[in-house]
Amino acid sequence: MKVILLEEVAKLGKAGTIAEVANGYARNFLIPRKVAVEASRANLKALEELVSQGKLRQERVKKEAEVLSQRIASLTIVLHRRAGEQGKLFGSVTKSDIAQALEKQGVMVDRKKILLEEPIKAVGEYRVPIRVHPEMTMELTLAVQPA
Repeated sequence: MKVILLEEVAKLGKAGTIAEVANGYARNFLIPRKVAVEASRANLKALEELVSQGKLRQERVKKEAEVLSQRIASLTIVLHRRAGEQGKLFGSVTKSDIAQALEKQGVMVDRKKILLEEPIKAVGEYRVPIRVHPEMTMELTLAVQPA
């Protein structure tokens, strides 16, 4: 029996793919658990519509990410922190601090998308990678200066 997978199933495929499975496996396991539906003409047509909508959505999200990437690349964030004589900070600059500084500039970025390996603990200029899209990572220029 041919089925359309609604979720990723090990050894069968990803969501949205058509798989050939045994009748019993489809009727007793996949379909009752809503992991798959029978590959009828109506379901195949609905799948095609969902795939085309998904592609359009992905293209739109990627374009938005490119615009965001260009906007972030044009920014230089300057943070003032208390520091000792050798340039070591009293505290550190974290992902949350960077996200808040970006928000003040009008750029909304989730702190989880900021790929800072460890908090910044010294005065200086840094290149901070930010993942704006699963396929796109760009770098933000961050200057930490003593207050």
